Amino acid sequence: MTNARAAMLDRIRSGLAGDERVERTADYDNIPRIYIRDGQLDEDARLHLFLERLRDYDTHVVQTTGASLPRTIATVLRKHREKNVIAADGLPAEMLPQDFVFIPERAASLDDLNACDGIVTTCSVAIAFTGSIVLTHGLGEGARRLSLVPDRHLCIVRAEQVVETVPEAFSRLAECATQPITFISGPSATADIEMTRIRGVHGPRFLDVVLVR
Repeated sequence: MTNARAAMLDRIRSGLAGDERVERTADYDNIPRIYIRDGQLDEDARLHLFLERLRDYDTHVVQTTGASLPRTIATVLRKHREKNVIAADGLPAEMLPQDFVFIPERAASLDDLNACDGIVTTCSVAIAFTGSIVLTHGLGEGARRLSLVPDRHLCIVRAEQVVETVPEAFSRLAECATQPITFISGPSATADIEMTRIRGVHGPRFLDVVLVR
């Protein structure tokens, strides 16, 4: 056995040792956390920051009330001439406009995902400081592929889901720590070596957020 392989196996055995894991957990808990963990802004300031960050990322933002939500969704979809729209499974029917025919996620094939005009989902939490929306892919949020393939994503965010800081978001996501989680900060975009910005490489090219207050 080579020295390198022996050293690597020794480190693995050490890492798997019960007492060692307890010590490392204690060490992790004792790490000083001097960064801002709790938000300082009131609700209005927090939501203002969230909307400001979204617009910086070229996100189309609309604010509405719970009672006006279906009408607002219909307005946004028609403004972008979306007709073939997939609704995430588990999305409450009362959220959606009754005069608009949606494709249920469970009935959508990969070809449907590729050819549709857009999708509609909810989210688990949103972060004002980073302008991020977080999907844990539960009811109403769609499977991971739903947030990656279609060209446009309309996400419904409720005011009470918006936290100020990243640590606050992770506290809310603690129960989902071992599940697939998707963070969305504006429309998908990347740049090549010549700094040419390209949209839609690894997700929707357009993001619409309907904030329900």
